[in-house]
Amino acid sequence: MQRLRRYSKPARIVTVHMGTNYVGTAAPGCPVERSSTAVFCAILLALIALTSACRIDMHVQPRENPLSRSEFYPDHRSERPPVEGTVARGDLRADTYFYTGKIGNNPGDVMPFPITKEVLERGRERFNIFCAPCHSRVGDGNGFIPSRGFARKPPSFHDVRLQKAPVGYFYDVITEGFGIMPDYASQIPPQDRWNIVAYVRALQLSQNATMADVPVGQAIPSKPPKFREPGSGATLPVLAPQTKSEEPTKEDQK
Repeated sequence: MQRLRRYSKPARIVTVHMGTNYVGTAAPGCPVERSSTAVFCAILLALIALTSACRIDMHVQPRENPLSRSEFYPDHRSERPPVEGTVARGDLRADTYFYTGKIGNNPGDVMPFPITKEVLERGRERFNIFCAPCHSRVGDGNGFIPSRGFARKPPSFHDVRLQKAPVGYFYDVITEGFGIMPDYASQIPPQDRWNIVAYVRALQLSQNATMADVPVGQAIPSKPPKFREPGSGATLPVLAPQTKSEEPTKEDQK
């Protein structure tokens, strides 16, 4: 048999000439030192450029973790108190009476702004949300929570003691709490606390007003309604049915 010779084509080596657009081939054994050096330099420059930006100064900062121990301060607390006299933005509180309800150490007895219909409506809304569950919607202390067996019943706003209490007293109780009643400083802003105080005064007047409190020359719009069930704060009052003798006449409507 005749031996078959294997013929293989010479390998092609691509050479890239740096700085030119020329690309050529070289047979095995041809010198390619120039192209290899250029490629090596390019790779080296790329590695230097990449590694020069790998700094971890932003990851490892000279700082303290919250509430961690610090050896820098004598008390070893990393959390530092604010500088004396620091005032948060929008929290200057220059009007001390508006924010405390006190004149000196005593509660004041004047509203810091005029009482309008809008103030009373806002106060009624906030009162029914935050206060009525315990004090009831009429302020007699028979709210939903006491009616379900709460150990200590809240006082009635219609007691003589609270009728004579200054408005600043109610504001202070809402702000600081009293007895087992928690403070509502975080839930109710100062403006709404005063709105509630104004509505409490309206409740006290509504439950204890007499004919002598009616201004001269002002007619009563209608007779007070009669209730079959007065309600407890947790339930609404039920009106008693009117008889024919109690129906308003034309003279009453005038």
